[in-house]
Amino acid sequence: MTDPAPEYKSNLEPSESKHPKVMVVDDELLNLKLIAAMLKPQGYEVILAKDGQECLAKALADPPDLILLDLMMPGMNGFEVCAHLKKEESLAQVPVVMVTALQDVNDRVKALDEGADDFLTKPVDRMELRARVRSLLKVKAYNDHMVNYRQELESEVKRRTLELAKAHEKLRGASLETIFRLSRAAEFKDEDTGAHIISMSRISARLASKMGLSDQTVESILYASPMHDIGKIGIPDRILLKNGPLNEEEWSVMRLHTIYGGQILENSDIGFLRLGEVIATTHHEKVDGSGYPRGLKGKQIPLAGRIVAVADVFDALMSRRPYKPAFTIDQAVNIIKEGRGRHFDCDVVDVFLEDLPELQRIWNASQEEHQMEMAENMKGNL
Repeated sequence: MTDPAPEYKSNLEPSESKHPKVMVVDDELLNLKLIAAMLKPQGYEVILAKDGQECLAKALADPPDLILLDLMMPGMNGFEVCAHLKKEESLAQVPVVMVTALQDVNDRVKALDEGADDFLTKPVDRMELRARVRSLLKVKAYNDHMVNYRQELESEVKRRTLELAKAHEKLRGASLETIFRLSRAAEFKDEDTGAHIISMSRISARLASKMGLSDQTVESILYASPMHDIGKIGIPDRILLKNGPLNEEEWSVMRLHTIYGGQILENSDIGFLRLGEVIATTHHEKVDGSGYPRGLKGKQIPLAGRIVAVADVFDALMSRRPYKPAFTIDQAVNIIKEGRGRHFDCDVVDVFLEDLPELQRIWNASQEEHQMEMAENMKGNL
């Protein structure tokens, strides 16, 4: 990185078009006029104040670049004025030069303790005054530059952070779309599969959120649940797309999709894929132990599997399938209720029933979204 000094160096010279502002504070009008006469020919904008109160008011309204402050003044003396100046955030970096006839070392130490940056002894020498002012204005210009530089860096960090967040969100959306598309490969001959994957994953995530799971876990379920039936890629079409109920032999083959799904997703280092393996193998387990493939009971079934079981069945009931028509919302809800404590986890069902209006809205929105996507695809194929 290049040295920032060249960027502000020109600001340190009196000939710069932006004239540095020097405030002179003294209760003697003659002293004010004398110092102003010494500084104005150097290109400085000189601001005069006759006492401490006027100094503070003018400095707060329009901060100067340097303050020449008389020490011995009636009312607020220079020590008090300097202390007030240094307490103000907008004035803390403004150099203060004490102008005094006092030679006592203790007075000078006290002035330094109050925040003074330099001293000038009365009567003020013109060459010394100009040299001190020029030197301190360079320090002030450097400090201003560093403050601006830091603010620019902070602004750049915020901008880059926002860009990174947007990129992460874009990548997240792309990842989720990829999961949806790959999951649909398991049943790509079924035109309703896309809507099913979208709606059941969103309903699963909503149930997980309403059950108090962490945002990270909810997001993992949103990513993992679309892969619940990925094992169906290993099921023959004659069974998968059969127009009517399956016989026992066909059901035994269909049940293998849970095992196939687990095998496809097993041994991954990615968290949501590991959760996908859990969901794929457990979303057909039932809390009474009559489910498959392992006949797990109650809390033996991972919570993600119990959540997805409700979302999956609800969506399946509401959707048309080769072997059945779509059920009404009342029919679907009654079947979920009847399965409480036998097929489905009681806590999940209770949350499902409490949040039913929002879940129904999510389901409807997913169907509309899928129909719009199908229509766009048809236009693109014409």
